[in-house]
Amino acid sequence: MTKRKKRRKKRVRLGQEQKFEVQKDFHVNFPSQGTKKFNFPFYRLIIPSILIISISIFLWRFFIFNPVKKDSSFNVLLITLDTTRADRLGCYGYKQAETPNIDNIARKGVIFTQAYAQVPLTFPSHCCLFTGTYPLYHGARNNGTYYLSSDIITLAEILKAKGLITAAFVSSFTVDSRFGLNQGFDYYDDQFRKGETFKGLNAERRAEEVFISFKTWFEQNYFRPFFIWVHFFDPHLPYDPPSPYKEKFIANPYDGEIAYMDFYVGKIIEALETKNLLDKTLVILVGDHGEAFGEKGEDGHGIFLYEETLKVPLIFLAKNRLPSGQVIKTRARLIDLMPTILDFLQLPSPQQIHGVSLLPLFKKHKLKDFPNYIETYFPRENFGWSELIGLMKGPWKYIKAPREELYNLKTDPGEKINLAKDNQRMILKLREELNHYLKNYSSSLAQKRQLSLEEREKLRALGYLSSIETDSTSDYPDPKDKIEELRLITQAELLEWEQKFDEAVKIYEKILTINPKIPTSYINLGLNYLRLGQPQQALAIFQKGLALMPGSLLLLSRLGHTYLALGQIKNSLETWQSVLALDPENFDALVSIAWIYSLLGEKETARKYYEAALSIEPENKFVRKNLAHNLATSGFLERAVAIFESLIQEFPDDYEIWQDLGIAYGHLNNLDKAVECLEKAVNLKPTPTAYYNLGVAYKKKGELAEAIKYLRLYLDKAAGENEEKIRSVRYEIKWLSQQIKNKK
Repeated sequence: MTKRKKRRKKRVRLGQEQKFEVQKDFHVNFPSQGTKKFNFPFYRLIIPSILIISISIFLWRFFIFNPVKKDSSFNVLLITLDTTRADRLGCYGYKQAETPNIDNIARKGVIFTQAYAQVPLTFPSHCCLFTGTYPLYHGARNNGTYYLSSDIITLAEILKAKGLITAAFVSSFTVDSRFGLNQGFDYYDDQFRKGETFKGLNAERRAEEVFISFKTWFEQNYFRPFFIWVHFFDPHLPYDPPSPYKEKFIANPYDGEIAYMDFYVGKIIEALETKNLLDKTLVILVGDHGEAFGEKGEDGHGIFLYEETLKVPLIFLAKNRLPSGQVIKTRARLIDLMPTILDFLQLPSPQQIHGVSLLPLFKKHKLKDFPNYIETYFPRENFGWSELIGLMKGPWKYIKAPREELYNLKTDPGEKINLAKDNQRMILKLREELNHYLKNYSSSLAQKRQLSLEEREKLRALGYLSSIETDSTSDYPDPKDKIEELRLITQAELLEWEQKFDEAVKIYEKILTINPKIPTSYINLGLNYLRLGQPQQALAIFQKGLALMPGSLLLLSRLGHTYLALGQIKNSLETWQSVLALDPENFDALVSIAWIYSLLGEKETARKYYEAALSIEPENKFVRKNLAHNLATSGFLERAVAIFESLIQEFPDDYEIWQDLGIAYGHLNNLDKAVECLEKAVNLKPTPTAYYNLGVAYKKKGELAEAIKYLRLYLDKAAGENEEKIRSVRYEIKWLSQQIKNKK
């Protein structure tokens, strides 16, 4: 074997990640001095000197020069920047950026220039981050239709077990707690708008709202060791930053969204500094995926596996523990974050993890780029096009598709030249390695869930437009061949956002002629007809879709809502019952059926459905209020009061809760509490109901003058009230007045 071959490094075995080993200390061989012996005094002098020098070198190298000092006492702050391209931040060289806070963190910390997601979608990407595993293992392949298995150990679970208080503040429905990312969190704030009936009605909340929620919690818990996750969603289609960023970035609203988000990144860092905690906290800023601006036919993300949607920012900061101002060009992956954080805190990683700790890179150990499995099932599950899977290894990116793709990222970083036809040898090699990943990293942990109508509309509002229920044996076209159809869908969505519903109708009708088996296209068309005030046309569209796809939960759910809105109670009930037959835990169906039975006066049946809905979403205000009202009017007053009391703790400005609680206390003959609650209700919003019940409560207490006062206030607001009730109140006032006179 030649010397050249002996010097060649061994290749990493297929499917195995690289393991880090600290290099052995260098040693010095002193030249021989023959057989001459040192005299004893000189020998006694030089040996201690060598020892002192050796110890000094050791101490310098490992305690002074060593740039990484792990610390198990540190807090952890993880900020995920949704839909953020690295090349739109100042610290990554973008001169038009207004990101001083992120840039400052990068300047004082460690920045990775080649960090990659595994999936260009929010939920699967966060699952990779929080489990350290590829989607092949954790099984989350799309937004909204998968649930993270409780059998997988998450970063939050490990840090909670370590004794850290864990809290999350998220801004998008795609990471709602119902999908399983709340595992291990003591506090998980996913209330996008408090009191909403269906979360799906609201797509997101701005960075300001997320920060306020974080700050409120932080002020009450900062003195405890913590792991905090803050999720900002602002740079997402449609780009609509608030003022003054809207005006300043009118030509580039995406940059405005980034600048707005950066401001609140700075506010979070400021909150830590105010409590003297920044020096004791490991801070990580990372994107979950990027964003395409039409470079290869896609606006947004999810369809393709190109650099624009996979490359993300990644920055670490830990004062006096990690290097300052370091730039690392080795490829890193989101799956590496969990083992890196655990390594820094001196905690072992679970065996399931596919990522590796990045800390050795901070010590400037030179390593090859880590291979990266990539995938998107979004085209297949949402449009009926082929899924894409691939592998990044060395300079190569291989994408397995109906028409394969191969790019050399070193010589062609813009992925302009597909080398698949010209380099079949590399294609065969990477295809074989990709098959090895599929075989060795896959698991049976995927938990796919049915998506309710409101949830689907939520995802649609976020740009995840469609959902197709396809035959698994069908042939799927290459997404590259569907660029024009994709542009039509994007165009229709933008027209809706601009409220040009008549123009959107025309585009959706054209889309349906191209692909008549996408349920969401029927939904989108029908919704635009509803917005144009044409409900019968909307019903006809939904029914047309169901004729082609009779088992479509999406179409059935939309039809059920439309029947209910039009007052066709019987048709709505039958439709929702069909939904439950297909999906027994469909939240929309449970709530809608409960509401219908309440309207029909069947309280016991309604209560069963409310309770079932509450087991799925226990924080839902609408369901809790209606269940409490159902219990109160059915004679279960103590149970009703308990629910009202818990609601009032969360919603102290809701006059209806105070009003209903006061009435319930009145029926329990707790008159002091009844008066207290009803007076708070009228202070928030005077209503005939509150005035009437205050009058009744004061009468029962024997305070007749107060009773007369509130009954008269009732009459002042009695327009639209039952005439018989009005006459009864007038008679009551006369009778009470006479009682007062008689006492005199």
